[in-house]
Amino acid sequence: MTSAADPAAAIVATRVEALADELVAVRRDLHRHPELSWSETRTTELVRRRIEPLGYRITPLPTSGLVAEIGEGERCVGLRADLDALPVDDTSGEEFASVVPGVAHACGHDVHTTSLLGAAEALAALHRAGALAGRVRLFFQPAEEVMPGGAVQVTDLGHLDDVERIFALHCDPGVDVGQAGLRLGPLTSAADRVDVRLEGQGGHTSRPHLTGDLTFALAKVTTELPAILSRRLDPRSGVSMVWGTISAGTAPNVIPDHGHLAGTVRILDAVAWADCEKLVRELVHDIVRPYDVVAHVDYQRGVPPVVNEAGSHRLLADAVTAVLGRDGHVVAPQSLGGEDFGWYLERIPGAMMRLGTRAPGGPTYDLHQGNLRVDERAIGIGARILALAAHGALRETS
Repeated sequence: MTSAADPAAAIVATRVEALADELVAVRRDLHRHPELSWSETRTTELVRRRIEPLGYRITPLPTSGLVAEIGEGERCVGLRADLDALPVDDTSGEEFASVVPGVAHACGHDVHTTSLLGAAEALAALHRAGALAGRVRLFFQPAEEVMPGGAVQVTDLGHLDDVERIFALHCDPGVDVGQAGLRLGPLTSAADRVDVRLEGQGGHTSRPHLTGDLTFALAKVTTELPAILSRRLDPRSGVSMVWGTISAGTAPNVIPDHGHLAGTVRILDAVAWADCEKLVRELVHDIVRPYDVVAHVDYQRGVPPVVNEAGSHRLLADAVTAVLGRDGHVVAPQSLGGEDFGWYLERIPGAMMRLGTRAPGGPTYDLHQGNLRVDERAIGIGARILALAAHGALRETS
């Protein structure tokens, strides 16, 4: 357990506090120059320039992003941040608002990246002081916002093979700065994408009996699939099937020969998630069969749920206590949002926390909205918690 009286906590706090203004400046630079998934080259170069002089061993990832490691020994723990922005307009009104049209850090990844840079500085200071009982590997991951995301690339390349456990944070604009949301077990939902294309003969609306009534069949899929899933899967799994796009036809008196709908299916339970793809494919074909149309289903598995492992959760909670005290803990609700950190936790134990970014007494913003604002004091808090979580994990059984 890491306590506030631990010399390591003092080293971490001193280093991060000394960099407070600099870290804010870095975050604002990242916010001003956001980059979309798989294109985070400027961001990656900024990260490399800051941590390479600290003694980190750098491994570039194939397109963008990098892996960095410091320390010695057999044992290794990981810390992860995501680099990419979203394809939305920045409407925050900040003086450092995005200068890239249609792209903004509306999910707080600029804060995640900067907090991990602060943690990197603190861990380097611990290493120089001889207080790091092993290796810490930092994952500056690209492409969290797309399916399949950068976590799949990182894990497939073997960068987790010798990592014991891993930690991460995510901004939460519904929690005040100075607090961190913690939750043992499931934190987020699995999130998959479903695309359904229907094909038929087409024809005149006056003679639907002579052709497949494709638009009617499309409407049946739209309403029936979510309803049937809610009955075929355990209701405790929290399945949510929601459509985002529906299209068919161009004229009111013509039955079209093709149509399309796409949406997401989100599931809180990992076991139900494993069964869902097969069930969705079967149900779509069963629904359209009476209407003499053909269905093509593209089911893209996106991310598994983030499930915080007990030991890692405890270590993260210890770090939160060391930085914020007992009053800094709040219970994080389970979210239906997806987060590709779940792919890491499919391989190794780990935990994610919700970092409070709301100015106390100020407005509550929402993620994925262009007007997102954060209280920048959260950056240093996140840096200290990440660094102490890694330090505590290495020290626990060393």
